[in-house]
Amino acid sequence: MESVASNPVAEAAFSGQRVPVGSEIYNRITEFLYDEARLLDSIKLLEWTKILEPDLIYTAPLRETRIMAEHSKSIVRSVQHYHDNYRSIMGRVMRLTATKSAWAEDPPSRTRRLVTNVFVETTAKPNEFEVASYMLVTRSRFNHDQYDLISGERHDLIRLTDSGFKLARREIILDQVVLGTPNLAIFL
Repeated sequence: MESVASNPVAEAAFSGQRVPVGSEIYNRITEFLYDEARLLDSIKLLEWTKILEPDLIYTAPLRETRIMAEHSKSIVRSVQHYHDNYRSIMGRVMRLTATKSAWAEDPPSRTRRLVTNVFVETTAKPNEFEVASYMLVTRSRFNHDQYDLISGERHDLIRLTDSGFKLARREIILDQVVLGTPNLAIFL
């Protein structure tokens, strides 16, 4: 089991120069996150893949309940809900959009992704930004009156390229130890 401090993405989330809230670059990155959420909620997965970098790493480690003295060990990176790269994400997207074998999402979930508490920091590279944000996803399926709530914090590496912002890294630190959803066939 690794501690949070041993993960370069989590460490980097608060290591650079803070970009002020309301600045042009802050607003553009926040708008990028909102646009991404809208693409996913609208099930425009092929369009979403256009904002992903080819070296993408997309992870969601498990959470473990620990006493206060061991809180830094509550994130378990040796076992993960997701551990994807660009190629595996593309495979999942193609399965969801081009085949009839994606039974976990047919009919598709109705989702709303709320992104908030966005913190942006610079990195040593001029066009890369470390972005921490909170997310809350609501998910409704079939004709049930119940819905799932999935909350957590995301640590992203976002690059400004010639074609706009792109997602290069994402680690999702879920708040729940036991998820109250039957599967994670959706992207967070």
